[in-house]
Amino acid sequence: MQWGYVPFLYFVAVLGLEAAMQKECRIIKALQNKLTYQQRLQYMKHYFPINYTVNVQFEEVLRASNITRLRDENVSELSLRCLWLSVNSQVLLKIWAVLLEKHPSWEYIQDLCLLFEQLAEEYEDCNQGKVDTNVWDVVEQVLTSDAGSSQKAVYPKVLLDNCVKVMRMLYSESCE
Repeated sequence: MQWGYVPFLYFVAVLGLEAAMQKECRIIKALQNKLTYQQRLQYMKHYFPINYTVNVQFEEVLRASNITRLRDENVSELSLRCLWLSVNSQVLLKIWAVLLEKHPSWEYIQDLCLLFEQLAEEYEDCNQGKVDTNVWDVVEQVLTSDAGSSQKAVYPKVLLDNCVKVMRMLYSESCE
């Protein structure tokens, strides 16, 4: 190959990466618009009975402190994003499963699920070879809904609050 093509190929690769990041950031922006505090409060608290909880696996309660701890262990950003995506996709499905189709929050959760599906398409690299082993074990456990895992009753709003906090931690620098 001639050396004259190397800068051109590099330029094309950078443009492809930039286009992928722009699509990912558009989805994150749409998620931020859907997950505003007012909407989380309305759809996940006001439209639910008082003290209503959803049973989730212990691993599905992903907090900002979990991400900080994993970052201290030098877990890659791709692994953290895959973990966040996998956990919250499953959480949304569990919330959606308890809703009747006529429930006021049903369509809201459906829209969030669609956005997470679009984001999952952008993360084709979320497989065992690319994700850190300790994170992959948690992802696998969440995706298989391991019956041996301990269950925890959590308010739906708290689950989405955690989702938003972790999303801001993971995407604030790359998608401003």
